[in-house]
Amino acid sequence: MAQNQDQDLPQRRATYLSLIGVFMGLFAAISASGGRKGTKLELGAQDLALLGLATYRAGRLVAYDRVMEPIRAPVAETKGDSVEPKGSGIQRGLGELLSCPTCVGTWICGGLVYGLQIAPRPTRAVLAVVGASGIAEFLDAATEAFHGTTERSRAEAQQIEGASSGS
Repeated sequence: MAQNQDQDLPQRRATYLSLIGVFMGLFAAISASGGRKGTKLELGAQDLALLGLATYRAGRLVAYDRVMEPIRAPVAETKGDSVEPKGSGIQRGLGELLSCPTCVGTWICGGLVYGLQIAPRPTRAVLAVVGASGIAEFLDAATEAFHGTTERSRAEAQQIEGASSGS
C-alpha cells in the first residue's frame, strides 16, 4: 500500500497544485472584479465571527456528516465514524480534500468571502444560518461533555456511598 502511494505521489502533487491554482485563480478573478466595480470588501468583527463559525460547521458537514456522503462517495469512503480518501491520483487528492474539514473549510470560506464580495445580502443570510448551526454544534458538544462529567461524578459518588454504607 505504501509503495503504491509512493508511485502515486507525483500525480497527487499535480492534483494539489491544480487545486491551489484554481483557488488562487478564483481569488484573483474575484478580487480584480471587485476592484473594477469600485466596491471594497469590508469585513467587520461580526462578519469574521460568522465566517469562522460557518466555515467550521460547513467543513465538518462536508467532511463527516452522513447527509453529504453522496457528494464524497466518488472520492472518499465512510468507515464507521471516519472518512478516508480512496483510489489514487486525482481521485485520492480530491478525497483528501473532501475528507479533511480544515481543507474543505478553506474552500468553503473562500466561497463565502467571494459571496460577500459579489452578493453580500444572500451570503450574509447563509452565514447566519450556517454560523448559528456552528454555535449549536459547540453547545451540543459542551452539553454532551457536561452530561458525561455529571454522570461520571454521580457514579463515583454512588460507589463511594455504597462502599461507606457497606463498611
